[in-house]
Amino acid sequence: MLHRILLTIALLGALLTGCVAPPPGAGDSTGASSAAPANDGKLTVFGAYATAIEEPWDGVIHTALNQAQDAGDITYTYSDDIGYAGDMERILREVAEENAPDIIFGDAFGNEEAVRRVAKDYPDIAFVFGSGGGPVEPNFSVFDNWIHEPAYLCGILAGGLTKSNVIGVVGGLPVPEVNRIVNAFIAGATSVNPDVDVKTTFINSWFDPAAAKEAALAQVDAGADVLFAERFGVIEAAAENGLYAFGNMSDQKELAPENVVSGPVWHMEPTVDYIVGQVQAGAYTAQDLKDFSMMAKGGASLAEINSDVTGGIPAELTEQVMTKQEEIINGLFRVDIDEAQPPASSAQ
Repeated sequence: MLHRILLTIALLGALLTGCVAPPPGAGDSTGASSAAPANDGKLTVFGAYATAIEEPWDGVIHTALNQAQDAGDITYTYSDDIGYAGDMERILREVAEENAPDIIFGDAFGNEEAVRRVAKDYPDIAFVFGSGGGPVEPNFSVFDNWIHEPAYLCGILAGGLTKSNVIGVVGGLPVPEVNRIVNAFIAGATSVNPDVDVKTTFINSWFDPAAAKEAALAQVDAGADVLFAERFGVIEAAAENGLYAFGNMSDQKELAPENVVSGPVWHMEPTVDYIVGQVQAGAYTAQDLKDFSMMAKGGASLAEINSDVTGGIPAELTEQVMTKQEEIINGLFRVDIDEAQPPASSAQ
């Protein structure tokens, strides 16, 4: 039950603030009314999420859209935990037909063909989806979490902090979007510590904190004294063993203030602001929105380094990371994009 408490503390307050009732056919269990709220001339936006919004990837999108609603820019409704069994297409069609929102945000991973079929049938709605594919005219734009740059910086920290020279990484599934984050982390670690062995385990799930914790504990048994939590559950294992940990997607320091050093953070606000502005101006076109998730445009960042962690952080290591961060932002250093599946052990 501890991981449930941690999730509640760190995420629900941020992610659920301002959430509103889902439309008819929504894949949640709220049982709320299907009536669409009055929009007072604001753009109407619907969020369609395959996972629960407690899962950080969709939670980041949800948070950005809530902020846009709080700012008075949009009226926002959503449905989460839709899954991958066919409900995504049904819900999107019902929403498009009955509510006709101006914009639909969501994640298409695992529902790629279904989402694109619906977008083609409703060309007047701006579809903006996380996707491994490309944009399609006139209305289907794509984005992704390009946070490999801060992941590299986290790797530098991890490589400089480990005493055992063994670092553990627990990922969801070995897909390109995850692989490039993990590979960048490994590259950062080995750049400062060529003797380090980064062990990577995939739990083959997007949200299974118990399995992630179990995998992390196995890495601890194998000698890991630093853990990268690409998925939820790992930080709990680090806290129980008094180890350094790195979060992912959002600043997860609150999960374990004495253990979480930092983490790559994804910011969807630049993407949301850009799309809302385009639709408001009547200038929306299908695009690949990749650049808006990069550090240079504020779409990714390194969570504030937590100097209060048990064991501390050497000042020279922090300075090294900050110098490299400036080089990345200024275009003087490029973090390679490697989407191949990382090895189980970087020392092999």
